[in-house]
Amino acid sequence: MGVAGYRVFQDGTQRATTQGTSLSVTGLRPATGYTFAVSALDAAGNESARGGPVTCTTQSGGTGMPVAINGQLRVCGVNLCNQYNRPIQLRGMSSHGLQWYHRCLNTASLDALANDWNADVLRISMYIQEGGYETDPRLFTDRVHHLIEMATARGMYAIVDWHMLSPGDPNFNLSRARTFFTEIANRHKNKVNILYEVANEPNGVSWSTIRNYHHAIIPTIRAEDADAVILLGTRAWSSLGVSDGASETEIINSPVNATNIMYTFHFYAASHGTEYLNALSRAADRIPMFVTEFGTQTASGDGSNNFTRSQQYLDLMAQKKVSWVNWNYSDDSRSGAVFTGGTCPSGPFAGTSRLKAAGVWVRDRIRTPDDFPTG
Repeated sequence: MGVAGYRVFQDGTQRATTQGTSLSVTGLRPATGYTFAVSALDAAGNESARGGPVTCTTQSGGTGMPVAINGQLRVCGVNLCNQYNRPIQLRGMSSHGLQWYHRCLNTASLDALANDWNADVLRISMYIQEGGYETDPRLFTDRVHHLIEMATARGMYAIVDWHMLSPGDPNFNLSRARTFFTEIANRHKNKVNILYEVANEPNGVSWSTIRNYHHAIIPTIRAEDADAVILLGTRAWSSLGVSDGASETEIINSPVNATNIMYTFHFYAASHGTEYLNALSRAADRIPMFVTEFGTQTASGDGSNNFTRSQQYLDLMAQKKVSWVNWNYSDDSRSGAVFTGGTCPSGPFAGTSRLKAAGVWVRDRIRTPDDFPTG
C-alpha cells in the first residue's frame, strides 16, 4: 500500500497533515530555532516511524512574512502595534478601483507585490459609486473576499477600503456600508491580517457629520470582529481638514468614541506642501494616524512627481512609525499608476522593466528592510 499523506511535527507536537511533499508553516517567530520531523501515512491510516529530525532557524525580524511576524495588530497609544505590543510601520500599495483595474490583481502581480516588492500590506480599493459596488453588490463583495484570501495566502495585511468619494457625505452610503461590512467582517473575523477603512475621502461635510457616520458604522463591524483595527476617514478628502482650512485640532477636541481606531491622512506630494506635512507631524504626536493613500504627483494622481517632498513625508512617517500605502498598483495612464500601459494582466510585474518613474521610486522604498521588533 502506497503513501497517502504525511504528518508534520514541530518540536515534538503534530503541526499539520498534508498529502503533498511540501508544506508552508506560518506563525513562526523570527530568529528562532525549530525542529521538524515527518511520518508517512497509508490509506488505511497506518503510520510509519518518524524520520530523522531537521533543525532550522528562521530569519531575523524584518525578513519574514509580515503577518507571520506581527500577528494581530492593535492600537497602543498613538501607534500601530504588533502582537508583541511593539510599535511598527507597515508599507505597501493600494489597488486602483476594482471596477476598472481588477485585471491588475492576479496571482502573478500579487506574488510580485509580496515577494519582489516585499510589501507588508495591500489596500483593496472598492469604489461605491462610479460603476462600483452600488451597481452589483454581490460581484464587488466577492471580489473583495477573493483579494483578502490572496493577500492572506501571501502573508500580507489587507485593508478593506470602502472607497466612497462622490457624494462626499459618508452617511449617503451608510446602509450599503452596513450590509457590506457585516458580511466581510463575519467571514474574515478569525483572520489576524484585516484592517477596515470605513470612509475613503469624506468631503464637503463637517467633521461632526463624519464623526456621526463613524459612530454608526463601527458597531456594525464590532458586532462581527472585535479585534481588527478600524481606519477612520477625516474631513476634506482625509486631509485632517487642512484642505478646508481646518486642522487636526477638530479631531483632537472631538475624537471618535471608540477603541482600536486610527485616523487616516491622504497626501499628494506635488500638491500638498509644508502645511499638510506639518499637520500630519502634529497629529501623529496626539492621535493614531495611518496614511492609507499618497502619491508623489498632484492630487489628481497625475502630473510631475515631486520626489523631494515625497521623501520628506516618508522620513517623517518613518520617524513617527506612521504606516503608509501608495496609490496605485495598476497600469492606468496617469503618472501615479506604477505600471506602464498594457502591463496588466500578463506582466511582468517583478523587477522594474514595466514601471513608471513613480513605480521605481516607491518600489525601492517598500523593499527596504522592515523594522518589526519582537522582543
